[in-house]
Amino acid sequence: MPDYLAALGRDLKGLKVGIPKEYFIEGLDKDVAATMDATKKHLEGLGCKLVDISLPHTKYAVPTYYIVVPCEVSANMSRYDGIRFGNGKDGENLEEIYLNTRSEGFGDEVKRRIMLGTYALSAGYYDAYYKKAQKVRTLIKQDFDEAFEAVDVILTPVAPTPAFEIGRNLEDPLQEYLEDIFTVPASLAGITGLSVPVGVSENNLPIGAQLLGPAFEEARVLNVGHKLVEALKK
Repeated sequence: MPDYLAALGRDLKGLKVGIPKEYFIEGLDKDVAATMDATKKHLEGLGCKLVDISLPHTKYAVPTYYIVVPCEVSANMSRYDGIRFGNGKDGENLEEIYLNTRSEGFGDEVKRRIMLGTYALSAGYYDAYYKKAQKVRTLIKQDFDEAFEAVDVILTPVAPTPAFEIGRNLEDPLQEYLEDIFTVPASLAGITGLSVPVGVSENNLPIGAQLLGPAFEEARVLNVGHKLVEALKK
């Protein structure tokens, strides 16, 4: 039996769950805050011990993420030239083939990230943006490494608000980026993360809780998520 399946039956008694103060801030949507309070109580009912922790570099996660990731997108997407890679489009010359292929083959968000990444990687800006962002990424990872010396998993909201209606932020990509504030730190740190549904808002919009664990500890996080979802059904 795979380790993650065997882990689903493990007792959570004594498991230390970190509650980072940076994720439970003033301004958190009231429905999200109330749902997360209820989630904490469910975990305590399962035998978990809640531990207050700090992840001080969380506030830098969104700007760091939206420098590092667009740079990677810019580098990775450059191969799609319509000749060896990508859905090639005809043109009268090589430049037109590139332009037509990328104009028709990439969506607005991909194009936006390519432009941001190309700018950040360009001469004169690499050190100021990409290199500095990688240093902050290391600090974010160190925050998690230190936290996992004291706790087994970390509990956070998935987002500061409930899920928004389909199409609400199509004209405001910056607002969508800000919604990522609680999820991108885990991606930058390269740790295990799981989102589970834990409630709904007054408007019947989903609210999720995020469970984070050390790298390669998927079994531990899946077990906590499984037990939490089962507890919420009762």
